[in-house]
Amino acid sequence: MCDQMREKITNFIESQKTQFFIIGLIVINAIIIGLETSSTIYDAYGSILTFIDDIILVVFIIEIVLRFIAYRLDFFRRPWSVFDLIVVLIAIIPSGGNLSVLRALRIIRVFRLVSTVPSMRRVVNGLLASIPGMGSVTALLLLIFYVFAVMATNLFGEAFPVWFGTIGESAYTLFQIMTLESWSMGVVRPVMDAFPQSWIFFVPFILITSFAVLNLFIGIIVDAMNHESNEQAAKEKEDLKQALKRMEERLERIEDNQKKS
Repeated sequence: MCDQMREKITNFIESQKTQFFIIGLIVINAIIIGLETSSTIYDAYGSILTFIDDIILVVFIIEIVLRFIAYRLDFFRRPWSVFDLIVVLIAIIPSGGNLSVLRALRIIRVFRLVSTVPSMRRVVNGLLASIPGMGSVTALLLLIFYVFAVMATNLFGEAFPVWFGTIGESAYTLFQIMTLESWSMGVVRPVMDAFPQSWIFFVPFILITSFAVLNLFIGIIVDAMNHESNEQAAKEKEDLKQALKRMEERLERIEDNQKKS
């Protein structure tokens, strides 16, 4: 009886209707929290918005409890279930007095969309899977920044101490240049007025960091996402095979029972 109850609960919380219902509540909750930032709207409808927000939070708590009943200890082996639990726990922490800053953290509930929508989960899983590969590229980028920061400090530090006075200031200025934010008229052009040949320094730096190294980041992330999609497709294919196998075994048992009867 207990197993049948757990199976019913599992089918209920994993059903498409339930998932769409939870997604709808998350979106409504996000809109409500956004409306509460307006003093005019909050003064007029604050009690209604708070009431709806509390009802949605209760539904989220019930959903977490049902998932814990369905999965038992396997609940904590599911990273996305643990993520949802943490988000809900943050939401129920009292936000009065010294903890009033925690009220702003309620918007974190919107991130439950990531755990609820499969396509978003695949994107996040792909990003997480790309972290090990990004480590080498990050180390390479830091090495390039250090080398160019030392060179920039020695070359331009005396004439432009605000931008290149120290290695830290040079690294920050080079980071601005790498992002291509006001790099030409804001930094490079004034430096070139004092050092006409300084383009020999800045052009290779931009080509290496803004195009080559950052494209390596993109390539690693795309490759990780493709790998994650392939694994998900293989898993879905295996699940389908297992479901078909169980169905065939069930049909065989039914046929055997009919022959016996």
